[in-house]
Amino acid sequence: MEKVLVLGAGMVGRAMAIDLCTSYEVTAADINGPVLQHLAKEHPLKTIKADLSKADVIAQLAPEYDLVVGAVPGHMGFNMLKTVIEGGKNIVDISFFPEDPFALDELARQKKVTAVVDCGVAPGMSNLLLGYHSTHMQISDFTCLVGGLPRRRTWPFEYKAPFSPIDVVEEYLRPARLVENGVIVTRPALSEPELVDLEPVGTLEAFNTDGLRSLLRTMNIRNMKEKTMRYPGHIEIMRIFRETGFFSSEPVLINGAMVTPLEVTAKLLLPKWHLKEDEEEFTIMRIAMSGLENGRPRTIAYSLFDTYHAATHTSSMARTTGYTATAAVHLLLDGDFKRRGICPPEYIGAEPGCAEKMLAYLKAREIHYLKTTD
Repeated sequence: MEKVLVLGAGMVGRAMAIDLCTSYEVTAADINGPVLQHLAKEHPLKTIKADLSKADVIAQLAPEYDLVVGAVPGHMGFNMLKTVIEGGKNIVDISFFPEDPFALDELARQKKVTAVVDCGVAPGMSNLLLGYHSTHMQISDFTCLVGGLPRRRTWPFEYKAPFSPIDVVEEYLRPARLVENGVIVTRPALSEPELVDLEPVGTLEAFNTDGLRSLLRTMNIRNMKEKTMRYPGHIEIMRIFRETGFFSSEPVLINGAMVTPLEVTAKLLLPKWHLKEDEEEFTIMRIAMSGLENGRPRTIAYSLFDTYHAATHTSSMARTTGYTATAAVHLLLDGDFKRRGICPPEYIGAEPGCAEKMLAYLKAREIHYLKTTD
């Protein structure tokens, strides 16, 4: 039986380890001892308490495994990925770090490593579906709207996050890169808000975020954009925070001490944004792509609406993100995807048979991407 190492046992990392341990010999590594103890008590897997911020720790752990899954915080992701590649191990990663993963492409090729990056929902399945259809049609326009939200709207933010507030705030700070008329352009985060009506939720607010990532490099499409969705009103609150300086990472002097506003804000937001145990939330996404197929105009859309899974006590964000990655793990270990180097999900989608297997894997876990065509 193949051995898989999951680096990180947060909400998504735990979901991936639990999903994979039904097929492989899984070890979950994290610095949080109580979380690991609970995980090992409830599921047939091994655990290792380890500080994954240290490259030498990862370098010592990885060699005895057939494949590594990366689920560490974004600020640790690039160095973790580099360390795993240097060790010659294939990896599927969801850490969504800000650095360019293709900076490691030559290293991965030299080491004969397959490194699947950004393998979540969006980026992730959105890339995969675009990559799949790009092999069948000439796509000119691509739009992805995506959001993860609590079922219950609670004043004042009407939002909760299954991960660190700092990672969420980063989406509200990083300039958004879009493609317009074949040219990469930059817009401020939270810009160009629009109201969208999506069943079964109703009206949401969509705004620019920097979610295209690898697609800016790998896909030659005339118009591309990705927007994040929240309940109406959230954008204005976040703009006030941002413009007032609460999201600044520049230290300020207060009563003789240097304080970083962002760290203080994140500390205050954490209890407000923290999802309670078994709190219902959902993931909603709509992907639309249009162009020519066999010389004729065609539009293809995919819709996703997934909710907290009460039977397994698994959040929708963990399910939709984590099971996309575990589906990719199966593709690599089964030999269905063999490309070397840095491999964003659009490369998997372009490989014959892989998209169908990914969608079937997700469907078996009650995650349904509904396709419509015009």
